Amino acid sequence: MLLFRSEEHVDRWCEARGVPRGAILSLETGWRLASIWYADRLEPDWRRRTTEEAQSVFDRLGLTGPFWRLR
Repeated sequence: MLLFRSEEHVDRWCEARGVPRGAILSLETGWRLASIWYADRLEPDWRRRTTEEAQSVFDRLGLTGPFWRLR
């Protein structure tokens, strides 16, 4: 994960390094994703999410596009 000031900064960084632009999300959305994703991680009965459950998390947060498609 890399942090940038703006999407324009992302574009300049990618262009300077010859790499394609990947998925971008705000710090707020990143925090919301992490809060949901790791909320139960320390529970004794924790288990890895199924593909459908993970996709549901992405969908609830409005994370769309090919990067976020698991199915």
